[in-house]
Amino acid sequence: MLSRTADHLFWMARYMERAENTARMLDVNYQTSLLPQSADMALQGWSGLLSISELTSSFSQKYSEVSARSVMDFMVRDQTNSSSIVACLRAARENARAVRGALTTEVWETQNQTWLEFTRMLKDNAFERDPTSLFEWVKFRSHLSRGVTVGTMLQDEALHFLRIGTFLERADNTARLLDVRFQALSAGDYFGPDASKDQPEVDFYHWSAILRSVSGFEIYRKVYRNVIHPAKVAELLILRPDMPRSLAACMNEAVANLLLVANQQSSETLRRAGRLKSDLRWGRIDEILATGLHAYLTQFLDRVNDLGVGISRDFLVPMAA
Repeated sequence: MLSRTADHLFWMARYMERAENTARMLDVNYQTSLLPQSADMALQGWSGLLSISELTSSFSQKYSEVSARSVMDFMVRDQTNSSSIVACLRAARENARAVRGALTTEVWETQNQTWLEFTRMLKDNAFERDPTSLFEWVKFRSHLSRGVTVGTMLQDEALHFLRIGTFLERADNTARLLDVRFQALSAGDYFGPDASKDQPEVDFYHWSAILRSVSGFEIYRKVYRNVIHPAKVAELLILRPDMPRSLAACMNEAVANLLLVANQQSSETLRRAGRLKSDLRWGRIDEILATGLHAYLTQFLDRVNDLGVGISRDFLVPMAA
């Protein structure tokens, strides 16, 4: 496969996944902001969203203050923000158009229709009328895109690069979400044996929001069968390979697909990916929390970014220096 074709497929998948992740975070934060809470806590939630996506600096250049409306406008329909939903859906569609011949008709039509319908919905003020419905629509279209891709494409290198892009992006987002949310909510001792005893009830809704943002609330209840404990939330989203959006599950899928496209120059990238997968496979949450969750997640993000650079170097159009 030509490196340019692989590059477009890889980034098509990443942008589609990024649009879904942004919709998930905005939806949960919007619903959480409706709960009884102080103005400072609500503001902290919207500021945290900007931090997750590393958009604080670019946001401050356009807006004088952080508010629910300004953050949602910036992250949904601002064309100048490359991580906004509209920009991600446009980029996914343009990457798909560039490799139209490598996709099935169903995959192309799904990408194209998603972009056309989203721009129509923005013009019809669907975002202003009901933000939650718009976010649900974006998530549904992302699910549809993945389902059509897996269900109609030949299981060759094209599909493997799409899957690599999807799971690298998902791992990056889950780690960022965990890092920012745990720093914001863990002002007290949330990880000790008595962590849940003296916390206000509102904390339950915020920890629930973290789980809901990765479709993990029902899974948590099924796996742990007790009250929501922050350490268990961290374990579920980092180490559980049976949780679809956990770091372990993402790296398992990324490594499996990297093995299928491996070439003579990708041995070092594959080794680093395999080592990261192994660290998650044999890791323990008590050890991670003892050494510091923030430090662990920061290192994980650095390693995922390093993998992205390695994949670009070994298979795709090299990133600009």
